Amino acid sequence: MSVGAQFSYLVAAVCFILALKGLSAPRTARYGNWIGAAGAVIALVVVLSTGHLQHVGLIFAALVVGAVIGVPAATKVKMTAMPQLVAIFNGVGGGAASLIALVEFLRVASTASTLSWVEQTATVFTVVVGAVSFAGSMVTFAKLQELMTTRAVVLPAGRWIFGAACAATLGLAIAEVPVRSSALLITVLLLSLLVGILFVLPVGGADVPIVISLLNAFTGLTVAASGYVLGNILLIIAGTLVGASGTVLTRLMAAAMGRPLTGILFGAFRAKSAGPAEAGATRPVRSGTPEDIAILLGYARKVIIVPGYGLAVAQGQHTVRELADLLAGRGVKVAYGIHPVAGRMPGHMNVLLAEANVPYEALLEMDEANSELGSADVALVIGANDVVNPAARTTPGAPIYGMPIINVDTATNVVFCKRSMRPGFAGIENELLYDPKTTLLFGDAKESLSKVVAAVKAL
Repeated sequence: MSVGAQFSYLVAAVCFILALKGLSAPRTARYGNWIGAAGAVIALVVVLSTGHLQHVGLIFAALVVGAVIGVPAATKVKMTAMPQLVAIFNGVGGGAASLIALVEFLRVASTASTLSWVEQTATVFTVVVGAVSFAGSMVTFAKLQELMTTRAVVLPAGRWIFGAACAATLGLAIAEVPVRSSALLITVLLLSLLVGILFVLPVGGADVPIVISLLNAFTGLTVAASGYVLGNILLIIAGTLVGASGTVLTRLMAAAMGRPLTGILFGAFRAKSAGPAEAGATRPVRSGTPEDIAILLGYARKVIIVPGYGLAVAQGQHTVRELADLLAGRGVKVAYGIHPVAGRMPGHMNVLLAEANVPYEALLEMDEANSELGSADVALVIGANDVVNPAARTTPGAPIYGMPIINVDTATNVVFCKRSMRPGFAGIENELLYDPKTTLLFGDAKESLSKVVAAVKAL
């Protein structure tokens, strides 16, 4: 590789590092994306200009097909579907790395050459982890897209089946290093796909985004390993960055859920007690009209708004901003309580509210929001459920037990904007809905809030 190409790879690697730094804060996230994209373009140009490529026509055809699929997918995807997009893109990356390692192995075998034992180990590792990442990501996509149940799927004797599949995959993968058999490596690939499926099936509810982050780290490791097999330094650097950042993010999300990662991944294998309310139980709730809610909000001193996935579905962030501005104009102190895993991905609510130009200083982290809620006249919960569910504190055995939540129940009054009484993503009832100080406003979040805005204007 020429000195110019090596220098360009170095520039691209620096861009990737700066991109991660930029993505660590909302104010710089946009610039981080642009810097990362610039690094990717530099890397692509270097690869295409090396002059050692074969089948250039097929390569450019693949680039065109990828652009035709990727550009519309990225530009038209809704914020509510962003986790699914991340899952499927991540899975494709892991699958690509796995196939590249397999093809490289078959290419070397066809020339009667041999890989060193380190290269062979890296090849097997890439095949296994990349296949697990691909299959697991496809299952997470299906869960988030509701192509299958979002709840944990526990097969009969599931823990033993999963354990046996893992043991068989690991044993054959270790055997493949000295044996160097194409048939055996393909068998390992197929078993790894099975492991990926079995790995994700028992994960349900709000835990799915954490698994996406973990699988993203897996994909980064496979890219780094494939970079070693191909002798590409940039792949090693980029893959290591993705693996490290994905691992850190997974740990942060697990901490935000208040549960160990092992409990999130394998907790469904242990028997759990029922949720805080029996399914199908008919219990009275207090509902209100937009005019009722407008009076409650308009004459409050402090209002804390807690957004959730339902707000993203309804695309009601601009209406929320309008309501907050109206209340502020009436002398009401308004802030937003943001849970770390509100929505279906970290930062989901921050990005959503940023689209409506909500000031960053109005966004309160969970601990800060909890310190303010005790003196709040109204906690306005819009489309959130699990992240405010007291079962996280009071119901051992509930899927979210131990998760830090936003304590909206400490406010003087609680208003829930909900489409229905359907449980949240974790699939359990929220006892706060039946609390005498809670008022429910049923309907689409954007439509309901628009009516509340009109009612506040009429006060």
